[in-house]
Amino acid sequence: MTLKVAIVGGGAIGSAIASFVAGHPKFSGEVCVVERDPSYKVASSALSGSAIRQQFSTPVNIELSRFGIAFLRTISADIGLREPGYLFLATGATLSTLQAVHRLQRQHGVEVALLEPKALSARFPWLSTEGIAAGSLGLSGEGWFDGYLLLQAFRRRAVALGVKYLTQEATGFVRTGGTVNAVVLGDGSRVPCDVAVNAAGPWAASIAAMLDIELPVRARRRTIFVFACRDAVPDCPLVIDPSGVYFRPEGAQFIGGTSPKEGEADPDDLPLEVDYTRFDEVIWPALARRVPVFQAVKVTGGWSGYYELNTLDHNGIVGPHPAFSNVFFANGFSGHGLQHAPGVGRGIAELIVDGGYRTLDLSPLSFDRILARRPLHELNVI
Repeated sequence: MTLKVAIVGGGAIGSAIASFVAGHPKFSGEVCVVERDPSYKVASSALSGSAIRQQFSTPVNIELSRFGIAFLRTISADIGLREPGYLFLATGATLSTLQAVHRLQRQHGVEVALLEPKALSARFPWLSTEGIAAGSLGLSGEGWFDGYLLLQAFRRRAVALGVKYLTQEATGFVRTGGTVNAVVLGDGSRVPCDVAVNAAGPWAASIAAMLDIELPVRARRRTIFVFACRDAVPDCPLVIDPSGVYFRPEGAQFIGGTSPKEGEADPDDLPLEVDYTRFDEVIWPALARRVPVFQAVKVTGGWSGYYELNTLDHNGIVGPHPAFSNVFFANGFSGHGLQHAPGVGRGIAELIVDGGYRTLDLSPLSFDRILARRPLHELNVI
């Protein structure tokens, strides 16, 4: 069978899907990606902190990351991958959760060590363990990379495989009952399709609404601050403090940030501005408590981007919608979309070409849980 596949959204997820579909040995047909901004000026893929970790609390996320790191290690393009690990710190109140998640991760083959305060101090002498009961350190398969370069690598591979990118905005769909026949573009033209994919990132809900589908994905601003420290912090992993503040090295400097706490205002679609008062009032005090030499840091810059936040459970929504036989979703990854783009791209390609998952079962992320209001909670949200 020859298929025409139309993908709305050409960021890392959309381009990963395009490259895996076009590269599937059984695929025959055409793939078209509708991307309104080829500069990716406000794309989450280009504005992310671009990290990868195995330390998740749900099996499906762990397995997606295991596939993701294997993919990143073997990709032909240089994406600047480094693997110094993640360090999750826990207080006495959260220790039991850390221990339970640690056991799950070990069951899935994750190389991770649970360190008591004395071991943490020996390994990271610059770290204050005041108030810390333990830390979970990734020993392999965790670190960071250049997300924009990964996006461009997926896009180049897709184009080399014959995928067509259209610089247009999707404004609607042509449908017959429960089947979508075409994507309508801003200039009035149409992209005929046998399969449509919503990979529109933070704007996925507006695309879903064109099919009268409620998608609980919202664009939530997150800011990354760049700061310098005159003292060395050797062998620094990506550290997640119990306060929710995180930091990691970036060249000779550091980057860091935090997400709003539960109950704190987190409006949709805020302008992508940098609120430096948040660093002064929230982030810097936590940094200074955890790393004493950070008491003298200097902010040198920052930027903001959007999380495509799944407001139900902070996990991806992957697969078809029951109301439409040929519409697939890949949305709502809530900060871990880049690292899971390879696995999601492969999974959606298998659904389209093979008619089902063949290598990794992503059904826990299906739309069914959204409709049933049955959240799949991820505990390790950053």
